[in-house]
Amino acid sequence: MLANKKEKEEEFVGWRSIFWPIYSMELKKFLPMAIMMMCMLFNYSVLRGLKDSLVFINMGEDAIPTLKLWFVLPAAVLFMLAYSKLSNIFSKNSVFYMVVTFFLGYFLLFTFVLYPLRQFLSIDFSGVISSAFWRKLLIPIGNWVFSSFYVMSELWGSAMVSLMFWRFANDVTSLKQSKRFYSMFGFVANSALMISGTVLKTIKDIDLILIIAIVLCLVIMGIYYWLNNYILTDPRFFNPDDLKKQKTKMKLNLGESLKYIVRSKYLGLIVLLVVCYGTSINLVEVMWKGQAKLLYRTEAEFSGFMGGLQIWTGAAAIICMLVGANVLRRCSWFTAAIITPLMIFATGLIFFGCIIYKDALTPLIDSVGGLTVLGVITSVGLLQNMLGKGTKYSLFDSTKEMSYIPLDDELKSKGKAAVEVIGGRAGKSGGAAIQFLLLNVLFIGSSLVELASVIALVFVVILILWFYAVSGLNKQFLKITANSDK
Repeated sequence: MLANKKEKEEEFVGWRSIFWPIYSMELKKFLPMAIMMMCMLFNYSVLRGLKDSLVFINMGEDAIPTLKLWFVLPAAVLFMLAYSKLSNIFSKNSVFYMVVTFFLGYFLLFTFVLYPLRQFLSIDFSGVISSAFWRKLLIPIGNWVFSSFYVMSELWGSAMVSLMFWRFANDVTSLKQSKRFYSMFGFVANSALMISGTVLKTIKDIDLILIIAIVLCLVIMGIYYWLNNYILTDPRFFNPDDLKKQKTKMKLNLGESLKYIVRSKYLGLIVLLVVCYGTSINLVEVMWKGQAKLLYRTEAEFSGFMGGLQIWTGAAAIICMLVGANVLRRCSWFTAAIITPLMIFATGLIFFGCIIYKDALTPLIDSVGGLTVLGVITSVGLLQNMLGKGTKYSLFDSTKEMSYIPLDDELKSKGKAAVEVIGGRAGKSGGAAIQFLLLNVLFIGSSLVELASVIALVFVVILILWFYAVSGLNKQFLKITANSDK
């Protein structure tokens, strides 16, 4: 096909090769996909900012491990059960519309019913039970309106961005084309982080922000319909003959699907990548946002702070996308994949160092006019989050998605669902489980800040596992792609 012929032409040169390695004839396919991803990331960003401001202010940072472990993880398992069942019965397009409609229905319910009536729907367990352990479990249940919003916002990132968009992209993008497209998707789409950050900082009406998210759900479905019915029917953008090469879909239940996935060392390494990312970023993020809450004490102030984070993260992601696009095309898969864990490792150690040696740093920081130790710790945490997620969006996501392309259709579909929804949630829930165990079993009565040195040690172990996973997956990836070329 013409698109394939284009890929065989000489590589872009000069500034075009750095900033825009997309052929003009490809824009009709590239731009709608990038805009669809932008809408998904905008919703992900505003939902993340809103859920954090609602939960941190109303329930505190100690509720986060409980929510991630006992609420988000089971919800992710239930979602995967439903997704696996629907995938066996309906077409890919039908499943996409069903998933978006599910989120759309909840956001409508929360905006117009649950949030306005939150004071009447909440349950106060404070006078019912005195046990600290059970109280931490009952607080999220009593505040179930906020808890449900937290769970659905977390699922949006895993289900829509990690699963639905990238599954669609992997189905309609060749391995060679992905080296140009995937990083540029992020370059265009991550401007949504800056837009969402501005929205969170300037719009104080939560209902209005949610209405914008609801409208974008409709836009996402519209773009998906347009692509499938008017763009991908053109053989210049998608070769229908490729469908004949795919294996017939296997009708597997969840247990059979998991067994099928477990037998694949390749998918196991991808799961380890995702789990290590989620766990490591969570170990830092919860502690950092707990410090930020001491500076920003109201929902509006914390939401504004999260808006600033989104703006800076978006700017960092766009810069990283430019660098990452060239790293992906000019360097090996291993080089591109190892940068994210290296960045998170270095910045994470600096953050934990500031927490652990806070008392020693306080006189030095106080000697500088206008600075406080709490402000410095919050800024260092923001920098860690910004750079970590910037490299994650630009290089981690792209290299991870590239690793799916050589796989058969079954592994791409159900394997990717298990990796992204369960693996992603297990990563964040893994960090939550570690924090929950430390706070409620091993060091009862302690705070996360007091356990910073212990958490830092766990953080280092997780990063070592991440380095191992990158090395192992690189060997498998090279082997599979070499066999595909033959």
